[in-house]
Amino acid sequence: MALWAKFKELADRFSGDERPALSLREEELRLAAAALLVHASTIDGEVDPAERRKLKALLQTRFDLDGNEVRRLLDEAGTREVESVDLYRFTSVLCRELDQVGRKRIVEMLWEVAMADGVVHEFEANLVWRAAELLGVSTRDRVTLRKAVESRIARG
Repeated sequence: MALWAKFKELADRFSGDERPALSLREEELRLAAAALLVHASTIDGEVDPAERRKLKALLQTRFDLDGNEVRRLLDEAGTREVESVDLYRFTSVLCRELDQVGRKRIVEMLWEVAMADGVVHEFEANLVWRAAELLGVSTRDRVTLRKAVESRIARG
């Protein structure tokens, strides 16, 4: 966490901010998940508006965030994603902080972002495969999750 963010967290604690400060572990988890999802939304070389909307909705729902919190998280996640050289930086945090159900949910979220624009680009499919492997999510579960997301989308 950047020094400025630590000062802000400390200031928020003393300013009577209604929301309790996040633990460093929770913040790290949010950033790792968000950065991985940001990567999924940009890996095909386009930032599709449908993928961006889905990404925001997933983060808002998963982490119970308001619009401003989602924007801040996405800004920080975007910076981390650009600075990262591989997926391990994010998946290692997710493996440490999440159980198998939580890891599968991350893979499901990746599929949701990849499918939001109606087309799964080969780079997106490859990213989900690599992330699932690093998260310890089996091939069978990865395929099952893809089919579940496709089915939900088809039903509208």
